[in-house]
Amino acid sequence: MTNHSIQIGFSSLPISAPLFPVPSRDRAVGDSPVGDSLEGPRPAPMAEPDPSDPLETQAGKVQEAQDSDSDTEGGAAGGEAEMDFLRNFFSQTLGLGTQKERLLDDLTLEGVARFMLSERCRRVICLVGAGISTSAGIPDFRSPSTGLYANLQKYHLPYPEAIFEISYFKKHPEPFFALAKELFPGQFKPTLCHYFIRLLKEKGLLLRCYTQNIDTLERVAGLEPEDLVEAHGTYYTSHCISPLCRQEYALSWMKEKIFSEVTPKCEKCQSVVKPDIVFFGENLPARFFSCMQSDFLKVDLLIIMGTSLQVQPFASLIGKAPLSTPRLLINKEKTGQTDPFLGMMMGLGGGMDFDSKKAYRDVAWLGDCDQGCLALADLLGWKKELEDLVQKELASIDAQSGSGSPNPTTAASPRKSPPPAKEEARTTEGEKPK
Repeated sequence: MTNHSIQIGFSSLPISAPLFPVPSRDRAVGDSPVGDSLEGPRPAPMAEPDPSDPLETQAGKVQEAQDSDSDTEGGAAGGEAEMDFLRNFFSQTLGLGTQKERLLDDLTLEGVARFMLSERCRRVICLVGAGISTSAGIPDFRSPSTGLYANLQKYHLPYPEAIFEISYFKKHPEPFFALAKELFPGQFKPTLCHYFIRLLKEKGLLLRCYTQNIDTLERVAGLEPEDLVEAHGTYYTSHCISPLCRQEYALSWMKEKIFSEVTPKCEKCQSVVKPDIVFFGENLPARFFSCMQSDFLKVDLLIIMGTSLQVQPFASLIGKAPLSTPRLLINKEKTGQTDPFLGMMMGLGGGMDFDSKKAYRDVAWLGDCDQGCLALADLLGWKKELEDLVQKELASIDAQSGSGSPNPTTAASPRKSPPPAKEEARTTEGEKPK
């Protein structure tokens, strides 16, 4: 299997990984925005084109089929095989001939809740970004005044994203480690949204949580490594950046170096040691691709929270699920609404459709992620259970740390009822959004 590198472009940096926010708390450090070259590890060539492959790769497969056919006897037989291949190619890439079954009785949060309580919903995948951690006090990347990129002037960077760019880090690692001290794991507590995902696990519904964040709050909330795909890496381990060494170091070793304000250097070769978070210009973890290939074949519901879905390949995950799989977005604004035809042609999957007359599976609840999860939990009959879980777990964290300070917003009394839900679904002329 060829290992393809992922080139990253920097516009608003949609990258996040595990422990503290990574490049754009909405992008993961190894993501690249739409339009940049995008490649990732792929399985060996298949008999049929894989719609998840970039169009150039799929076109290459078509050419391979053509070349192979030209070497076989019987032009007619070869031509027929070629036509079958092309039919499959366009069918899968453009979604032609596929069946779109509507599984939600209503394109609202209530409709999603009823589906979740039915026998048809047994495996849920959560796709999450920076927005689920902002209420813990961790800044996102791109907010004009409060975002991470708007507050990096003291590091004298050539441009904000450079602090998470691997080529810049190798020459000037100091700014990153200074920022890492401010955002180091263990200083923040999980949010209600993190504990909602934990509750999905306890209910036996969570198939996997794919996170762009590097704050590791999913782990703190009680998810196990097998429950997670940390698309942008993790802070739990670090490695020497020298390809000839690659010595591994533990989180405790890295923490001691960072808080001593010493640039971490390898004890064997004296090269810089970097946490295993994915920087721009680095490959995403192999686990991202291996889990993606199996998980999305069997998912019954996608819940997308706190992400702008602007960075690839993470953003393309919404198009990997079967065409009938419902998709719920809990976010401050609608996102993922790329042109379906363009998305398919680029190999990024179909965009979300909340408003057209053809909408049949996508629901948007617009607002704070914690409040969206609380509203959904209420409809599922899980509200008190979720509130009790949050209170118990945060109290345990406070007891262990000797601190009683709550998260800036979510700690507050999780018992408060959420504001009226602002779920938005398809609207027709003359019909108000629900």
